[in-house]
Amino acid sequence: MNPSIWRAPDLSMRWWPVFLRNLLVWKKLAIPSLVGNIAEPLMWLVAFGYGMGALVGTVKVGDTPVPYILFLASGSICMSAMNAASFEALYSAFSRMHVQKTWDGIMNAPISLDNVVMAEMLWAAFKSLFTVTAILVVMLALGITHSPKLLAAWPVLGAAGITFACIALIFNALAKGYDFFTYYFTLFLTPMMFLSGIFFPREQLPEVVRIISDWLPLTNAVELVRPMFMDQWPAHPVRHALVLLVYTVVAFWIALALTRKRFRS
Repeated sequence: MNPSIWRAPDLSMRWWPVFLRNLLVWKKLAIPSLVGNIAEPLMWLVAFGYGMGALVGTVKVGDTPVPYILFLASGSICMSAMNAASFEALYSAFSRMHVQKTWDGIMNAPISLDNVVMAEMLWAAFKSLFTVTAILVVMLALGITHSPKLLAAWPVLGAAGITFACIALIFNALAKGYDFFTYYFTLFLTPMMFLSGIFFPREQLPEVVRIISDWLPLTNAVELVRPMFMDQWPAHPVRHALVLLVYTVVAFWIALALTRKRFRS
C-alpha cells in the first residue's frame, strides 16, 4: 500500500546538495540573470515613481503624507520578491523537473523527493532575496530611502520570497507545459499586484474588495515592509506575519503532496 501523499514532510539536510547544485549552475549566468531580474522593477520605479510621481506628489499612508516614489518603491520591492520567486519556482523548476529530468537524476542518489522540493523552494527564495537586495542597493543609491529599519525589512522580503515560492510550486506540480503558468500569472499574480496597495492606497478600493485584499499574501508583505521604508514599525506585525506563515505552510504542504502524486503516476 502506497503511503499517503498528504503525509508529513520527510526532510533532512539532504536538500543542501540540491540547493548547492542549483547555485553552481546559476553562477555561470549570474550577471545576465541579475540584470534581467532587476531591470523590469527599476523601469516600473523610474517610469511611475518619477513620471507619475511628479503629477501625484504625495499620497497618504494612514495620516502620514508620503512622496509617491517612496510609496511605490516600498510596494514594488515586495512585488519584485513575488515575481522573482515565482519565476524561479515555475519556469526554472519545471525545466529541471519535467524537461531536463534533473530531479529524476538527483533522486538516483539517496535524496528524497521531499528534500528536492524543499531545495527548490529555498533556492527560489534565495534568488528572490538576491534580486531584492540588488534593488534595495539601487534605491539607496537614488536616495529614495535611508531608513535604518531596512535591515529589518530585508528578512521580511526573504520570508515573502519563501511564501511565493511555495505557492508557485503548487502550479509547478500541476503543469503539463510552460503555457499553464499563464493562468497563474493572469488570474492570480496580476490581480493581486493591483489589489495589494503597490500603486495606490488600498483605501481607494470598494469595501468588499478591500476585505479580500486584507488576506492576500502580497498585501501582508507590503503592510510589513512599507512602514520600514518610512522609518516606522508596522502597526500589526504579528497578524501580517501569521498570514504569511499560514500561506507558506499550507502552500508547501499542498505543493509537496501534488508533487508526490505526480511522481507516483
